[in-house]
Amino acid sequence: MVLLVSVAVVVLVIDQLAKWWVVNNLDFRVPKNIIGNLLIFEYDRNSGAAFSIGAGSTWIFSIIAVSVLVFVIWYARRIRSAVWAVVFGLVLGGLLGNLSDRLFRPPGFGVGEVVDFLRIPLLPAIFNLADTAIVTAMALFLVLTVMGVGLDGKRGQAKVSSTTAQGDDIEAPVADEASDEAAAADEGREEAGGETEPHDGEPRNGEHARVADTGHPVDGRA
Repeated sequence: MVLLVSVAVVVLVIDQLAKWWVVNNLDFRVPKNIIGNLLIFEYDRNSGAAFSIGAGSTWIFSIIAVSVLVFVIWYARRIRSAVWAVVFGLVLGGLLGNLSDRLFRPPGFGVGEVVDFLRIPLLPAIFNLADTAIVTAMALFLVLTVMGVGLDGKRGQAKVSSTTAQGDDIEAPVADEASDEAAAADEGREEAGGETEPHDGEPRNGEHARVADTGHPVDGRA
C-alpha cells in the first residue's frame, strides 16, 4: 500500500506542476515544438475525458472519476505485489490529477476544464501527464493479465505448485498420525490378550519350552 500511495502522489504532483507551468508560460493554443515535429507543447483546455473525448460533459466525467477513484482505493487492499501496486498507483495518480482540474479549475466546481498540453502528430488529440499515467497503467494491466500474474505477484502455474505443496505438507502429518494410531491400537490388543496368535506352523510359547526339555516336538496329543 505504501508503494501504491507513493506512486500516486508522485504522479499527482508532477502532473499538477506541469499544468501550472503550462498555464503560466505557454500561450493558449499556440504550438511550440519541443522535439522537432515528434513532440509539441500546446496549451489547451478540455471539458471532456482523456484525449478530449466527450467534450462538454464535464460533470458526468467528474462523477465517473469519483466512482472509479473509490473503487480503486477499495480494491487496492487486495494487492500483495509491487508491480500491481505500481499499476494501481498510476491509475490513482492519473485520476486525481484530472479530477483536481475538474473540481478546482474554471469555470466552476465539478465542471472545471482539464489542462492538456502534450501533442504528438501521430495521435488525434492533445493530452497531459495524468492521461499518460492512466494509459500506461492500462497497458501494464493487459500485460500482467495475459501473463497470468495475480494480485499477489504469482503466476498461475506458481499458484498451483504452491497449493500442491501446501496440500502435501498437510497430508504428511495426517499420514504419520494415522500410522501412530495404528501402532497404538496394536499395542493395546497385545496388552489385552497377553500374547498374539502364532501364524500357521509356528509353535506356541509353551511348546518351545517342552521341545527344549524333551528334544522332541509335541504335537498336542496325549
